[in-house]
Amino acid sequence: MWLAIPTEAAGRGLRGAKLTPGEWERRRGLRLRFVYRRRGPSLLVADRARINTRGQAVASRSKTGRNQFTAPIFLLVPQVKLPKRLDLDRDAERAHDSVPGLIVANWVEGRI
Repeated sequence: MWLAIPTEAAGRGLRGAKLTPGEWERRRGLRLRFVYRRRGPSLLVADRARINTRGQAVASRSKTGRNQFTAPIFLLVPQVKLPKRLDLDRDAERAHDSVPGLIVANWVEGRI
């Protein structure tokens, strides 16, 4: 239903791949909370997180709550169905229809 776009606070997965929300929760040990926004994209946020030196959100070890905040991890946009960009049947039909004309055009030029 939603397409999750990771922010810079999400970090990267193995070999530089983008993380999914489930994989992010497993790796960081924090639960993501859904925040609906009427205007703009909705969010998946991590509560009681801190930003490390690499700019990624991680679990805060502070017991007093110092330097803890809610970090947006994923932007959620409604998922849409895109039309197919590559239609091989249509392209093959066009090529098939143009072959006789090309043969005739080259035949006439070769005879003159």
